[in-house]
Amino acid sequence: MGVIGLGFMGATHIAAINAAREAGFACRLTAVCDRKESRRQGKLWDVGGNAVSDTSAQKLAFDPGEVTGYERDEQLINDPNIDLVCICTRTDTHVELAARALRAGKHVLVEKPVSLHASEIRKLDAIARETGKICMPAMCMRFWPAWSWLKARIDDRQFGRCVSATFARLAAMPSWSGFFADGAKSGGALVDLHIHDADFVYWCFGKPDSVSSAGRVGSSGAVDHVTTIYRSGKPQAATHVVAEGGWDHHGGFAFRMRYVAIFEHATVDFDLTRDPQLLLCRDGKSEPVNLEPLSGYDLQLRHLVDVIKSGKSETLATLTDAAAVADLLDAERESVLGGTTRR
Repeated sequence: MGVIGLGFMGATHIAAINAAREAGFACRLTAVCDRKESRRQGKLWDVGGNAVSDTSAQKLAFDPGEVTGYERDEQLINDPNIDLVCICTRTDTHVELAARALRAGKHVLVEKPVSLHASEIRKLDAIARETGKICMPAMCMRFWPAWSWLKARIDDRQFGRCVSATFARLAAMPSWSGFFADGAKSGGALVDLHIHDADFVYWCFGKPDSVSSAGRVGSSGAVDHVTTIYRSGKPQAATHVVAEGGWDHHGGFAFRMRYVAIFEHATVDFDLTRDPQLLLCRDGKSEPVNLEPLSGYDLQLRHLVDVIKSGKSETLATLTDAAAVADLLDAERESVLGGTTRR
């Protein structure tokens, strides 16, 4: 594997690769690419977010004696020792880099959002099909244990039909890069943050018939806070599905991720800030739900390795899904800006 872009997400992918290798998965980090020489040496102490290097102990994220460090992306893409490229650069570079990697015969794991434009995602999907290589969007919430557990309960109806689901993802704007404040490139919180819940709603309940959104537009013109009601006329669909996402909180506000889902015979309540994080409420009491102690980043990487190793082509998250979710986010944006329901 090779990782292009050693910022916050690149550091996270490196940690997932190293952990998967230690757990016996058929993968190893072979090369990295970044413009900063210090990062190419494994010194990821300035990336912000969930940095994998211990800043105080200055522990390297990888051994530069074993991992080749490239300054230019074409060097890594053309490295014959690389089978899979993880693209962790800024959103506006994703499609071009992924297309070049696919045409060089590599599989690709590309960070979300793949692109701000559904048409570009569909073009990339066509290239993946043409080359016969896998290009998986890193929609990590599909793999997060508490979230994949909820999807399974919606599908198997262990507690009856899901009648209501509400999601919240709130934060201060990431401070480690000015990229996020540039709404023309990042898409604002609607596309960079809220996308996780929009994708999960799409995955669990299918494409909604309409969306009704209210939100706050930031100084860059992008939607930085949104609340959306998703409506579906499908038989047996949940009648109350709502997601709120925003990063317009002031610095010091701790990241929050939560869902509450009501079934006919139980309520499930997930809160990232609580221990235990997931509670099952029924028969007048609540009980913790035991979950796999791995992150969605770990599980999505292991899933992709297994798919490639098995020779299969279908992944849990696809570019077709990513394009559909981009269309959904466009409808939410139009609803916010126009103050109307969008179909």
